Amino acid sequence: NSLRFINNGIPVVDFSKVDGKERADTLALIDHYCKEWGFFQLINHGISEELLDKVKKVATECYKLEREASFKNSKPVKLLNELLGKKNDEKVENVDWEDVFLLSDENDEEWPSKTLGFKETMKEYRTELKKLGHKVMEIMDENLGLPKGYIKNAFDGGVDNSAFFGTKVSHYPPCPHPEKVNALRAHTDAGGVVLLFQDDEVKGLQMLKDGVWADVQPLKNASHQYRRSIASFYNPSLKATIAPAPQLLGPKVENKASDATKYPKFVFGDYMSVYLEQKFQPKEPRFQAVKAL
Repeated sequence: NSLRFINNGIPVVDFSKVDGKERADTLALIDHYCKEWGFFQLINHGISEELLDKVKKVATECYKLEREASFKNSKPVKLLNELLGKKNDEKVENVDWEDVFLLSDENDEEWPSKTLGFKETMKEYRTELKKLGHKVMEIMDENLGLPKGYIKNAFDGGVDNSAFFGTKVSHYPPCPHPEKVNALRAHTDAGGVVLLFQDDEVKGLQMLKDGVWADVQPLKNASHQYRRSIASFYNPSLKATIAPAPQLLGPKVENKASDATKYPKFVFGDYMSVYLEQKFQPKEPRFQAVKAL
Protein backbone atom coordinates (compact mmCIF):
# COMPACT_ATOMS: atom_id res chain seq x y z
CA ASN A 1 0.00 0.00 0.00
CA SER A 2 1.31 3.46 -0.95
CA LEU A 3 -0.24 4.95 2.16
CA ARG A 4 0.82 4.89 5.77
CA PHE A 5 -0.17 7.07 8.69
CA ILE A 6 2.01 8.55 11.41
CA ASN A 7 0.54 9.62 14.73
CA ASN A 8 -2.29 12.06 14.03
CA GLY A 9 -3.21 10.56 10.68
CA ILE A 10 -1.23 12.86 8.38
CA PRO A 11 -1.11 11.08 4.98
CA VAL A 12 2.25 9.86 3.71
CA VAL A 13 2.90 8.83 0.10
CA ASP A 14 5.71 6.54 -1.07
CA PHE A 15 6.72 8.48 -4.17
CA SER A 16 8.87 5.66 -5.54
CA LYS A 17 5.69 3.77 -6.37
CA VAL A 18 4.62 6.23 -9.06
CA ASP A 19 7.06 4.44 -11.38
CA GLY A 20 6.05 0.87 -10.47
CA LYS A 21 3.14 -1.50 -10.72
CA GLU A 22 1.29 0.46 -8.00
CA ARG A 23 1.34 3.67 -10.05
CA ALA A 24 -2.42 3.83 -10.58
CA ASP A 25 -3.18 3.32 -6.88
CA THR A 26 -0.55 5.87 -5.87
CA LEU A 27 -1.85 8.49 -8.31
CA ALA A 28 -5.35 7.90 -6.97
CA LEU A 29 -4.11 8.50 -3.42
CA ILE A 30 -2.33 11.70 -4.42
CA ASP A 31 -5.49 12.84 -6.19
CA HIS A 32 -7.50 12.17 -3.03
CA TYR A 33 -5.05 14.01 -0.80
CA CYS A 34 -4.91 17.02 -3.14
CA LYS A 35 -8.71 17.27 -3.10
CA GLU A 36 -9.45 16.43 0.53
CA TRP A 37 -6.31 17.48 2.42
CA GLY A 38 -4.26 19.89 0.32
CA PHE A 39 -1.04 18.39 1.72
CA PHE A 40 0.78 15.11 2.28
CA GLN A 41 4.24 13.90 3.25
CA LEU A 42 6.51 12.34 0.62
CA ILE A 43 8.96 9.52 1.30
CA ASN A 44 11.33 7.87 -1.20
CA HIS A 45 11.14 11.02 -3.29
CA GLY A 46 14.49 10.56 -5.03
CA ILE A 47 16.51 13.25 -3.24
CA SER A 48 19.41 11.52 -1.51
CA GLU A 49 19.71 11.33 2.27
CA GLU A 50 23.31 12.47 1.87
CA LEU A 51 22.23 15.73 0.24
CA LEU A 52 19.46 16.30 2.79
CA ASP A 53 21.91 15.77 5.63
CA LYS A 54 24.25 18.35 4.04
CA VAL A 55 21.35 20.81 3.76
CA LYS A 56 20.52 20.39 7.46
CA LYS A 57 24.18 20.80 8.38
CA VAL A 58 24.85 23.99 6.40
CA ALA A 59 21.51 25.54 7.40
CA THR A 60 22.23 24.97 11.09
CA GLU A 61 25.79 26.25 10.75
CA CYS A 62 24.58 29.29 8.81
CA TYR A 63 22.12 30.22 11.54
CA LYS A 64 24.71 29.90 14.30
CA LEU A 65 27.44 31.73 12.39
CA GLU A 66 25.54 34.40 10.48
CA ARG A 67 22.06 34.83 11.99
CA GLU A 68 21.84 33.99 15.70
CA ALA A 69 23.49 37.12 17.06
CA SER A 70 21.27 39.48 15.08
CA PHE A 71 18.11 37.63 16.13
CA LYS A 72 18.81 38.63 19.74
CA ASN A 73 18.28 42.25 18.64
CA SER A 74 15.33 41.52 16.36
CA LYS A 75 11.84 43.05 16.51
CA PRO A 76 10.09 40.04 18.14
CA VAL A 77 12.72 39.86 20.90
CA LYS A 78 12.42 43.59 21.61
CA LEU A 79 8.61 43.46 21.63
CA LEU A 80 8.60 40.50 24.00
CA ASN A 81 10.99 42.21 26.39
CA GLU A 82 8.81 45.36 26.36
CA LEU A 83 5.71 43.28 27.07
CA LEU A 84 7.35 41.44 29.96
CA GLY A 85 8.18 44.78 31.49
CA LYS A 86 4.45 45.62 31.67
CA LYS A 87 3.73 42.46 33.68
CA ASN A 88 0.26 41.83 32.26
CA ASP A 89 -1.49 39.05 30.31
CA GLU A 90 -1.07 40.59 26.86
CA LYS A 91 0.60 38.70 24.00
CA VAL A 92 2.97 39.87 21.28
CA GLU A 93 0.85 40.47 18.17
CA ASN A 94 1.59 40.74 14.45
CA VAL A 95 5.11 39.32 14.56
CA ASP A 96 6.61 35.82 14.40
CA TRP A 97 9.34 34.33 16.58
CA GLU A 98 11.26 33.45 13.45
CA ASP A 99 14.59 34.11 11.78
CA VAL A 100 14.06 33.86 8.03
CA PHE A 101 15.75 34.64 4.72
CA LEU A 102 14.93 33.85 1.09
CA LEU A 103 17.03 32.11 -1.55
CA SER A 104 16.21 32.48 -5.24
CA ASP A 105 18.00 32.56 -8.58
CA GLU A 106 17.37 36.30 -8.67
CA ASN A 107 19.10 37.12 -5.35
CA ASP A 108 22.02 34.67 -5.36
CA GLU A 109 24.48 37.51 -4.71
CA GLU A 110 22.70 38.10 -1.38
CA TRP A 111 22.93 34.49 -0.15
CA PRO A 112 24.86 33.92 3.09
CA SER A 113 28.54 33.73 2.19
CA LYS A 114 30.45 33.01 5.40
CA THR A 115 29.23 29.43 5.95
CA LEU A 116 31.46 26.84 4.28
CA GLY A 117 29.59 24.93 1.58
CA PHE A 118 26.28 26.75 2.06
CA LYS A 119 25.90 28.15 -1.44
CA GLU A 120 27.03 25.02 -3.23
CA THR A 121 24.82 22.75 -1.14
CA MET A 122 21.73 24.91 -1.41
CA LYS A 123 22.13 25.35 -5.17
CA GLU A 124 22.32 21.56 -5.58
CA TYR A 125 19.34 21.07 -3.27
CA ARG A 126 17.23 23.64 -5.10
CA THR A 127 18.05 22.03 -8.46
CA GLU A 128 16.94 18.60 -7.24
CA LEU A 129 13.88 20.01 -5.50
CA LYS A 130 12.77 21.87 -8.60
CA LYS A 131 12.91 18.58 -10.54
CA LEU A 132 10.76 16.98 -7.83
CA GLY A 133 8.32 19.87 -8.09
CA HIS A 134 8.00 19.26 -11.83
CA LYS A 135 7.25 15.57 -11.18
CA VAL A 136 4.58 16.42 -8.62
CA MET A 137 2.94 18.90 -11.00
CA GLU A 138 3.01 16.36 -13.85
CA ILE A 139 1.16 13.90 -11.61
CA MET A 140 -1.39 16.61 -10.89
CA ASP A 141 -1.70 17.14 -14.66
CA GLU A 142 -2.36 13.44 -15.17
CA ASN A 143 -4.86 13.24 -12.32
CA LEU A 144 -6.77 16.19 -13.78
CA GLY A 145 -6.72 14.79 -17.31
CA LEU A 146 -4.56 17.67 -18.55
CA PRO A 147 -1.65 17.47 -21.00
CA LYS A 148 1.74 16.82 -19.42
CA GLY A 149 3.34 20.11 -18.43
CA TYR A 150 0.08 22.07 -18.38
CA ILE A 151 0.45 23.38 -14.81
CA LYS A 152 4.12 24.24 -15.30
CA ASN A 153 3.30 26.13 -18.51
CA ALA A 154 0.49 27.97 -16.73
CA PHE A 155 2.89 28.99 -13.96
CA ASP A 156 5.40 30.18 -16.57
CA GLY A 157 2.74 32.49 -18.01
CA GLY A 158 3.72 31.67 -21.57
CA VAL A 159 7.41 32.43 -21.08
CA ASP A 160 9.49 29.28 -20.52
CA ASN A 161 11.01 28.93 -17.05
CA SER A 162 9.73 32.29 -15.81
CA ALA A 163 7.85 30.83 -12.81
CA PHE A 164 9.26 31.84 -9.45
CA PHE A 165 11.09 29.24 -7.36
CA GLY A 166 12.12 30.50 -3.94
CA THR A 167 13.41 28.78 -0.82
CA LYS A 168 12.61 30.25 2.60
CA VAL A 169 15.10 29.17 5.26
CA SER A 170 13.59 29.60 8.72
CA HIS A 171 14.80 28.93 12.25
CA TYR A 172 12.68 29.18 15.39
CA PRO A 173 14.97 29.71 18.39
CA PRO A 174 13.87 28.71 21.90
CA CYS A 175 11.50 31.33 23.31
CA PRO A 176 11.73 32.07 27.04
CA HIS A 177 7.97 32.78 27.14
CA PRO A 178 6.26 30.73 24.40
CA GLU A 179 2.85 31.50 25.86
CA LYS A 180 3.38 35.14 24.87
CA VAL A 181 4.24 34.82 21.16
CA ASN A 182 3.68 32.50 18.18
CA ALA A 183 6.62 31.01 16.31
CA LEU A 184 4.69 31.51 13.07
CA ARG A 185 1.10 32.68 12.92
CA ALA A 186 -1.59 30.59 11.24
CA HIS A 187 -1.62 31.32 7.51
CA THR A 188 -2.25 29.96 4.04
CA ASP A 189 0.52 29.97 1.45
CA ALA A 190 0.06 32.10 -1.63
CA GLY A 191 1.23 30.25 -4.68
CA GLY A 192 1.39 26.92 -6.41
CA VAL A 193 3.30 23.95 -5.00
CA VAL A 194 5.13 24.17 -1.66
CA LEU A 195 7.85 21.61 -0.94
CA LEU A 196 8.64 21.78 2.77
CA PHE A 197 11.74 20.16 4.26
CA GLN A 198 10.43 19.68 7.78
CA ASP A 199 12.66 19.52 10.84
CA ASP A 200 12.94 15.79 11.52
CA GLU A 201 13.69 16.17 15.22
CA VAL A 202 11.63 19.03 16.67
CA LYS A 203 7.87 19.23 16.26
CA GLY A 204 5.95 22.44 15.70
CA LEU A 205 4.53 22.17 12.18
CA GLN A 206 0.73 21.93 12.07
CA MET A 207 -1.82 21.59 9.27
CA LEU A 208 -5.50 22.56 9.36
CA LYS A 209 -7.93 19.79 8.39
CA ASP A 210 -11.71 20.01 8.89
CA GLY A 211 -11.32 22.82 11.41
CA VAL A 212 -8.75 20.96 13.53
CA TRP A 213 -5.03 21.71 13.76
CA ALA A 214 -3.11 18.42 13.39
CA ASP A 215 0.54 18.04 14.39
CA VAL A 216 2.85 16.88 11.61
CA GLN A 217 5.13 14.68 13.65
CA PRO A 218 8.89 14.56 12.97
CA LEU A 219 10.20 11.22 11.75
CA LYS A 220 12.78 11.06 14.54
CA ASN A 221 12.28 11.28 18.28
CA ALA A 222 15.36 13.25 19.36
CA SER A 223 15.37 16.96 20.33
CA HIS A 224 17.63 19.89 20.01
CA GLN A 225 17.40 23.57 20.86
CA TYR A 226 15.47 25.08 17.96
CA ARG A 227 13.28 24.08 15.03
CA ARG A 228 14.37 24.45 11.41
CA SER A 229 12.06 24.73 8.40
CA ILE A 230 13.11 25.01 4.75
CA ALA A 231 10.12 25.72 2.51
CA SER A 232 10.48 25.98 -1.27
CA PHE A 233 7.74 27.67 -3.25
CA TYR A 234 7.09 26.88 -6.91
CA ASN A 235 4.89 29.88 -7.73
CA PRO A 236 3.45 31.30 -10.94
CA SER A 237 5.18 34.16 -12.67
CA LEU A 238 3.83 37.50 -11.48
CA LYS A 239 2.60 38.03 -15.06
CA ALA A 240 0.85 34.64 -15.31
CA THR A 241 -2.92 34.65 -15.72
CA ILE A 242 -4.57 32.26 -13.27
CA ALA A 243 -7.88 30.64 -14.22
CA PRO A 244 -9.40 27.16 -14.37
CA ALA A 245 -8.14 25.01 -17.25
CA PRO A 246 -10.84 25.12 -19.98
CA GLN A 247 -10.73 21.31 -20.15
CA LEU A 248 -12.02 21.15 -16.58
CA LEU A 249 -15.07 23.33 -17.22
CA GLY A 250 -18.13 21.80 -18.83
CA PRO A 251 -19.97 23.66 -21.63
CA LYS A 252 -22.73 24.70 -19.23
CA VAL A 253 -20.22 26.26 -16.85
CA GLU A 254 -18.33 28.10 -19.59
CA ASN A 255 -21.52 29.65 -20.93
CA LYS A 256 -22.90 30.91 -17.63
CA ALA A 257 -21.91 34.49 -16.86
CA SER A 258 -22.57 33.95 -13.17
CA ASP A 259 -19.70 31.48 -13.01
CA ALA A 260 -17.22 34.24 -13.79
CA THR A 261 -17.52 35.12 -10.12
CA LYS A 262 -17.25 31.49 -9.01
CA TYR A 263 -14.08 30.91 -11.04
CA PRO A 264 -12.21 34.25 -11.01
CA LYS A 265 -9.55 34.97 -13.60
CA PHE A 266 -6.69 37.16 -12.43
CA VAL A 267 -3.03 38.03 -12.86
CA PHE A 268 -0.92 36.39 -10.16
CA GLY A 269 0.98 39.59 -9.39
CA ASP A 270 -2.32 41.30 -8.53
CA TYR A 271 -3.19 38.45 -6.19
CA MET A 272 0.21 38.65 -4.48
CA SER A 273 -0.33 42.35 -3.79
CA VAL A 274 -3.49 41.43 -1.92
CA TYR A 275 -1.89 38.40 -0.26
CA LEU A 276 0.98 40.36 1.25
CA GLU A 277 -1.55 42.48 3.13
CA GLN A 278 -3.85 39.59 4.11
CA LYS A 279 -1.53 36.61 4.65
CA PHE A 280 -2.70 35.96 8.20
CA GLN A 281 -6.39 36.52 7.46
CA PRO A 282 -9.03 34.14 5.98
CA LYS A 283 -8.31 33.15 2.39
CA GLU A 284 -11.71 33.70 0.74
CA PRO A 285 -11.79 37.53 0.99
CA ARG A 286 -8.55 37.70 -1.03
CA PHE A 287 -10.35 36.45 -4.12
CA GLN A 288 -13.11 39.00 -3.57
CA ALA A 289 -10.46 41.72 -3.31
CA VAL A 290 -8.61 40.62 -6.43
CA LYS A 291 -11.86 40.70 -8.45
CA ALA A 292 -12.16 44.38 -7.64
CA LEU A 293 -8.75 45.23 -9.11
